[in-house]
Amino acid sequence: MAKSPTFTTAHQPPGQSRLDSRPIVAGIVTALVGFTSSFAVVLAGLRAVGASPEQAASGLLAVTVAVGLGVLWLAWRSKVPVTLAWSTPGAALLATSGAVDGGWPAAVGAFLATGVLIAMTGLVPALGRLMARIPATLAQAMLAGVLLQLCLAPFKALGTVPLFIAPVILCWLLMMKLAPRWSVPAALLVALAVIGISLAAGGTTLGDGEILPGLAWTAPAFSLQAMAGIALPLFVVTMASQNVPGVAVLRSFGYDTPWRPAMLVTGAGTAAAAGFGAHAVNLAALSAALAAGEEAGPDRHRRWVAGFTSGFAYLVLAAFSAALVALVTAAPAGMLEAVAGLALLGTLAGAVSAALAASGLAFAGIGSAFWALAAGLAVRLVLKPHSPGAAGLPGCTSARRVRGFGLRGPVR
Repeated sequence: MAKSPTFTTAHQPPGQSRLDSRPIVAGIVTALVGFTSSFAVVLAGLRAVGASPEQAASGLLAVTVAVGLGVLWLAWRSKVPVTLAWSTPGAALLATSGAVDGGWPAAVGAFLATGVLIAMTGLVPALGRLMARIPATLAQAMLAGVLLQLCLAPFKALGTVPLFIAPVILCWLLMMKLAPRWSVPAALLVALAVIGISLAAGGTTLGDGEILPGLAWTAPAFSLQAMAGIALPLFVVTMASQNVPGVAVLRSFGYDTPWRPAMLVTGAGTAAAAGFGAHAVNLAALSAALAAGEEAGPDRHRRWVAGFTSGFAYLVLAAFSAALVALVTAAPAGMLEAVAGLALLGTLAGAVSAALAASGLAFAGIGSAFWALAAGLAVRLVLKPHSPGAAGLPGCTSARRVRGFGLRGPVR
C-alpha cells in the first residue's frame, strides 16, 4: 500500500506540525524570566528616586504594559523574534542615584527625556553614531560602579535579618548550580514565601486596594540635576548595556533587528508611560535568546511567535504587579534590596572593570554615574591618539562596527 503524502509548508521541516507549541512556551518562559528576575530592581530604583509605594507600583505596571504592547507590535510587523524588556541596569542606576532636585516629578521628567532620546536614536543616524563612539570599557565601568553597592545588599542584609535572607541566598546558590537561568526567579519565590509566612504569623493581611493594579499619574518636572544625573546616564546605560547587545543576540541567531522601528517603539513607549512612573523600555538582551534560539522550535520562520507570545505574557503579568509590590513593600527593611542585588550579581560580573562610578562621588547635586561618564570621556579624549573612521549603530552600518561596540551586556 502506498504511503500517504506528507504535506509541509515552504519553511516547515517535514513532519513538523503547524500547531507546534514550542514557540508559545518559549515566549511565556521569556516573559517569566524577564519579569521575575528583575522586577525587584525596578521597584528599588523607583523608590530610591522618590516614588511612593503607590507610584512605584504604578511605574512597574506601566513599564510592563509598555513592554508587552511594544513586543506585540514589533514581532507582528517584522516577523522577527524580537523581544523587549525594561532597562534593568537603568533601574540599578536609579537605585544608587538617590532623590534629585525636584523630587519624584523631576525623576519622571528625566524618564520622559530618556524616551525622547531613545526615539531620536532611531530617527537621527548621527545620534546613533555618537552613541557608538562611547568606549565599551567606559560604559562597562560606569555600569559596574552603579551595581557594586546594590550587589552588596544581600550580604549586608544577612547581618540584620538573617532568618529572612539566608533561605533566599541558599536557594539562589543551589539553583545557580542546578539551573542558573531560574536562580533569581526561584530565589524570588522563596523570598515571597518567607514574607508571606512572616505576614501570616503577625496577623497582617492585604486589602483589595493593595493588590489590584492601578496607575498613578505624575506631571513631569524638569531640572538640570535630573537631566544630568538621571536622564543622560539612564539613556547611555540603556543603549550600551541593552539595545546594542540585544541586536548582537538576534544577529547571532541569523536575524536582523528592525532597528529604527524598535528605537521608535521603545522610545515612544518610554515617553508615553513616563508620567505613570515607567523609567525605560529597550530591546531584551540575554532573554532574547530564549525566543530566537532552538528552544522556540526548529522552524526559524515561526520563532517570531515566541516574541509575540511574550508580549501577551507580559500583559498578563502586569495584572499581578500590584500584588507583588504589596508583598515586597510589607517585607522587612533590606529585603527588596537583597533580592535586587542577587538579580544583578551576574551583570556585575560582566562589568567588573569599575572605576570612578564606584566611589559614590557627587558634585553639584549630580551623582557619580554622570561624573564617571564625563571624566572617562575627557581622559580618553586627552590620552588616546585620534584614529579616523566612525563606528555606527546596529541597523545603520555593518556588523563589524556593531561588534566593535564590544559590550557583553547584562541582563534581560
